[in-house]
Amino acid sequence: MESSDWYDGSCDLVHTFNYICKKWRLPILWYLSQGNFRYYELKRQLYGITNIMLTRSLQDLESHGMIWRKQHSETPPHVEYGLTEQGNHIIPVLEVLEAWGEMQVEYEKRVDCN
Repeated sequence: MESSDWYDGSCDLVHTFNYICKKWRLPILWYLSQGNFRYYELKRQLYGITNIMLTRSLQDLESHGMIWRKQHSETPPHVEYGLTEQGNHIIPVLEVLEAWGEMQVEYEKRVDCN
């Protein structure tokens, strides 16, 4: 691949990074990999996220086929979210990143990077 292809939209890797590296997408996907969550259960896990940002992020992930949304009409009504088959494909990648992150933190402690 030529270097000019990196940011012109034709590089799949850059496209992927641009999509998943928005601030809240990876944490949302990571928590949903642990199981299905109601909206406020998910919000409690994501310290610092606003209602608007959580709603937008969930809508975006749903529109890209990464998560599903189910509206329950029982009393009290609630909404539940989970990963789709497409969303589950990213979990092994996140697990590898988590393992690398643990190794990197240990490395930085040993060499005193701060």
